Amino acid sequence: MEEKEKQNSLKRNLTGFTIGIIAAICIFFGGIFLLGLLLIVILVASKEYAHILKVKGFHPSFSIMAFVGILLCLATAINRLDLIPAILTTGTIFSFLIVLFMGRQPYIANVATTAMGFMYGALLPCHIILIRQIEISANSSNFLVYEPSEGFFLTMFTFLCILVTDTAAYFFGSRYGKHKLSAVISPKKTVEGAVAGSLMAILFSLTGVLYTSLNWWECIIAGLLITVFAQLGDLSESLIKRDAGVKDSSNILPGHGGFLDRTDSYIFALPVAYYYFVNFTHGNNFISDFILYIKSMVNVNIF
Repeated sequence: MEEKEKQNSLKRNLTGFTIGIIAAICIFFGGIFLLGLLLIVILVASKEYAHILKVKGFHPSFSIMAFVGILLCLATAINRLDLIPAILTTGTIFSFLIVLFMGRQPYIANVATTAMGFMYGALLPCHIILIRQIEISANSSNFLVYEPSEGFFLTMFTFLCILVTDTAAYFFGSRYGKHKLSAVISPKKTVEGAVAGSLMAILFSLTGVLYTSLNWWECIIAGLLITVFAQLGDLSESLIKRDAGVKDSSNILPGHGGFLDRTDSYIFALPVAYYYFVNFTHGNNFISDFILYIKSMVNVNIF
C-alpha cells in the first residue's frame, strides 16, 4: 500500500511538473501559444463536464459548449470584448433550441447545464488571456508575437499564488489535517490545509514586489483574493462531482484525474484576479470612480 502511494505521488509530481512547464512556456510567449493551450483545456474540460453531468442523468450539449468556448477564446484573444455579450446570447438561445429539437428529458436541466457549461468552462478561464494582455496596446501584434508586458508578470504571479495554495494545502492537510473543511463535498480537505494554503500564498504574494509594479499591500490583497477564490473554485468542482457521484472528471492526467480536476482552482481565481488588477491596480480605481459618481449625483442642480 505504501509503495502504491509512492508511485501515485511520483506520477502526480511528474505530471504536475510537466503541465507547469508547458503552461509557463505558453504564458511567456502569449498570443497564439496561450490561445492554443486555453482551447485544448476548455475543450477537454468541457467534455469531462458533460460526462459528469450525464452520470447525473442530465444531457448538456458538448457541441454548443465547444462552439461557444471557441468563439469566446477567439474574441478575447483579438481584443473584441464587445462580441462577448452577443456570443453568450447566441449560446443561450442555441442551448434552448438544441433541447427543443432533440426533445430529450429533463428539458430545463439540459438547457441550464449547457449554459452553465460554457459560462463555467469557457467564459471564466478566458480571463487568463485578459490578464496576459494587461498594459499591451490594443494595436499590439501580441496575438502572433511575444511582447514582454506587465500582463505576463501578473499572470505568472496569479499562477504561482494558486500553485502555492494547492501545494501547501495538500502538504499540510495530508500531514496535519484533523478538522474536515467540508465533510460532505470534499472529505479529504481540511481546515488546517486551507489555512496553511492561504497563509503560504499570502506570504508568497509579497514576492510580487520584485517582478510586478504592485506595491506590498496590493500584493497581499491580490494574494488573499487569489488564494480564497482558488480554494472556492476547487470546492465548487468537488460539489459538481460529489452530486454526480464521480471521483475524478477523467483519468487523462496520471495522478491528477482530468483537466477539470487540475484547473478547478484557476476557474474562479483568474477572473477575480483580473478584475482586481484592472479596477484597482492597473486601471481606473473603481472606488475612486464610484465616489466621484456619488458626488456628481449629490451636486446635481435639480433646478
